[in-house]
Amino acid sequence: MKTRPLGPFTVSRIAAGCMSLSHAYGGRPDRAEAEALLNKALDLGVTLIDTATAYGMGHNETLIGETLKGRRKEFTLASKAGLYIADGRRDIDCSPQRLAQSIDDSLKRLQTDVIDLYYLHRFDSNTPIEDSVGALVRGIEAGKLRAIGLSEVSAETLRRAHAVHPIAALQSEYSLCTRNPEIACLDACRALGVAFVAFSPVGRGFLSNQPPAELEAGDIRLAMPRFQGENYAANLKLLPPLRALAEEAGCSVAQLALAWVLAQAEHIIALPGTGRLAHMVENLGADQISLSAETLTRAGQIINGNTVHGARYNASNQATITTERFPTELASA
Repeated sequence: MKTRPLGPFTVSRIAAGCMSLSHAYGGRPDRAEAEALLNKALDLGVTLIDTATAYGMGHNETLIGETLKGRRKEFTLASKAGLYIADGRRDIDCSPQRLAQSIDDSLKRLQTDVIDLYYLHRFDSNTPIEDSVGALVRGIEAGKLRAIGLSEVSAETLRRAHAVHPIAALQSEYSLCTRNPEIACLDACRALGVAFVAFSPVGRGFLSNQPPAELEAGDIRLAMPRFQGENYAANLKLLPPLRALAEEAGCSVAQLALAWVLAQAEHIIALPGTGRLAHMVENLGADQISLSAETLTRAGQIINGNTVHGARYNASNQATITTERFPTELASA
């Protein structure tokens, strides 16, 4: 697979997001399916595996540790801490004490001596970002971490953190549907030499040939306005012209969506996630396609922040991030 730089590493420009193997989008795959997906990702050339403490309350890190410990030298391992989920409730704690414990817990679950890239999963309004980054720096000094990342923060927060220690990557949602990084974060990352890791580049499964007509109980998308009621019905009507464009280009809708993200800048790494092996193989196929500038432009005209109905987060989850928003989003908040 084609590669791009990420801090001190060189990784596949399409990574493997592992959240869906443990929770989030309805039921999770059984153990054999999850193990097969992880191993197949490495077999096909993926060299960036992304997990988090919050995914399945430690289940995801444990799964990766048990499944891939024998192949640890084949990939760059990324995890996240600071966001914790228990009994259906979210707790954000990036205090130095909690982060120090989280690093040790992650190492144990992942069955590794060092984590290559450790993110602050969310911004903690009760802890200065400088203190949180300082705790991760101590993890680097102790040989437990190799690099530091941030997730869903503003360009200003990125600069403050980077002043304490070089930040290797900023991870935020970016897709045809969600353009917020274009306000400031993409440019800030470019200026600072930070890789931008685009999670949900397939629009949380929406930008696919067969998006779900209905969502299962327990699916986190049920709490997201753009997947609710009239908003979702209106959004589904956007897909036929995008599907026709993908057919014209000789690729799937998901591959078109991923190719669009990768084409926006050379410092972007796409991070799709899925619990289905066939979908993972399809996503990785985007690495090998070449689409014209006209095709990519047309895709962006069909699906964009002005055509998509509904916010990406509800009010309570929006309050946990500092990523910049467009004036129209602020007006409707």
